[in-house]
Amino acid sequence: MPAPSEQFTYVGPDDIRAAVVRPGTTGRAVRSPVGLREWLDGAGPADREEPFTYVVDLTGTLLLAPRRSEHVACAGGGPVLAAGEITFAPREDGGWEVTEVSNQSTGYCPDPETSWPALAEALDRAGLARPRWFTQAVVFRHCPRCGERSLVKDGDFTCALCESPLPPRPVR
Repeated sequence: MPAPSEQFTYVGPDDIRAAVVRPGTTGRAVRSPVGLREWLDGAGPADREEPFTYVVDLTGTLLLAPRRSEHVACAGGGPVLAAGEITFAPREDGGWEVTEVSNQSTGYCPDPETSWPALAEALDRAGLARPRWFTQAVVFRHCPRCGERSLVKDGDFTCALCESPLPPRPVR
């Protein structure tokens, strides 16, 4: 049995949350290949040409929105089990597969190790083929000195803003 998933709360700017979150509105719940096809059929051609924004809500459901959407809007302002960007392609058997997936969400800064199990389970339940791991895993840290959210690049745990050391493990 997999370990319980960690919840990630929104850590991005409050003005973005206030501008984009609308009561009762979230991304499109995708629970099957048919549900994905229906959503893709309704998306504009430009939306289908780039990755989508995704979150996994607290019920373990995959929610999708166009890429230019904020993750916090896709989540309806609430906490998530996973968040990032995802690309799908049709399979010869009529199903769908994930061709690219990341945990790239500066609004939630999900840890790859703890968000992947929730995403993998949501994709499996929806019947969508997936890779064994993120095709791009992003490591986020909060700088204890300046409070900024930072991306760790090339294993360099240094804040890009104030050049202070970043913690080696996620701050919970």
